[in-house]
Amino acid sequence: MEINMTFLGQMISFAILVWFTTKFIWPQLNGAIEERQKKVAEGLAAAERARAELKDADAKVATEIKQARLQSTEIIDRAQAQANAIIEKARVEATEEINRLKAQAQDEIASMAQRAREQLREQVGRLAVQGAEKIVQREIDPAAHKALLDQLAAEI
Repeated sequence: MEINMTFLGQMISFAILVWFTTKFIWPQLNGAIEERQKKVAEGLAAAERARAELKDADAKVATEIKQARLQSTEIIDRAQAQANAIIEKARVEATEEINRLKAQAQDEIASMAQRAREQLREQVGRLAVQGAEKIVQREIDPAAHKALLDQLAAEI
């Protein structure tokens, strides 16, 4: 193998190319690669953080949904209790009103019965007086009839 000038020129050119590449081109390429690696690493870290945040958000949403369901159940229970209380109050008020109207009607019936008795007494008294007048007119002894009428009035 013979080393000639062409070969030596090629070796020197190659060495200059290697030196130039390592001195000027390789640092820029290496910087670009490292920058790209950083961006990829940051992207992966951001994706992992986002995944963790999403998991936390899902947990928070599940908790809030559970709380909302509990609150809605409590609200429904309170509304049902309030509705039952209103119904019971209305039932009590209706019963009181019925009892009041019943008592009023009984009082009115008793009053009407008393008036009817008084009217009957008056009619019986008038009939008794009319009967007595007829008897008195037929008989001459007014004293005997007066005693009889007094006795009749006392009995009524």
